[in-house]
Amino acid sequence: MVRGISFKNTYNAPGSVTSRNDIKPALAAFVDGDKAVFHQCGFYGLQDTLWDGPGRHRYTECYIEGVIDVISGTGQSIYEKCVINIPINVYAPILGHGYITAQGKEASSHTNGFVFIECSVIGSGTVYLGRAYRRFSTVIYHKSFLSSCVNPVGWHPWTQVGHEMDFTYVESGCTGPGADISKRVPWIKNLNKYDLRRFIDISFIDQDGWTRKLPQF
Repeated sequence: MVRGISFKNTYNAPGSVTSRNDIKPALAAFVDGDKAVFHQCGFYGLQDTLWDGPGRHRYTECYIEGVIDVISGTGQSIYEKCVINIPINVYAPILGHGYITAQGKEASSHTNGFVFIECSVIGSGTVYLGRAYRRFSTVIYHKSFLSSCVNPVGWHPWTQVGHEMDFTYVESGCTGPGADISKRVPWIKNLNKYDLRRFIDISFIDQDGWTRKLPQF
């Protein structure tokens, strides 16, 4: 359980890169293990800022900044009231667009995925809400604010072209100029309220009450 700590990787800091080839994955934090909670923490980087690896994780009121695959990995995680900032223009003209998530669910029987509840996506340039790191990539944005930096098509298949119907990419009750789904890719999912509840309820990461046993903020 972590509160009030910022994690920063300055490897790709503005001014230190002069071409796209200069940029390398440089993690600010690597979360690997079950039952982790981060509250009011900051994560700063450019590529793979937060590696959200195996396990059940909860992030509340955190600030997460980066441009390429900002939140990546195979975690089974809920992000609540977090701010996600994608400052693409800081790296212009080297970078023209960014990706918030690169979620890596590998099989339909797996239960992992990234769920964003009442979060805010801000930034500059053009950003995709996510791209498919693995075949069954799963990402949900629920009641979140999406600014104008969000690309109208929303999502990218990356190396999983041909498996788009296996993705679970969902936008539910979102607001803001980037929340218009009229030009989204045709393979976003529209879940009924029962299927949606499986993701947005705390039971998605906590079926045995472990979060209730932690100190309260």
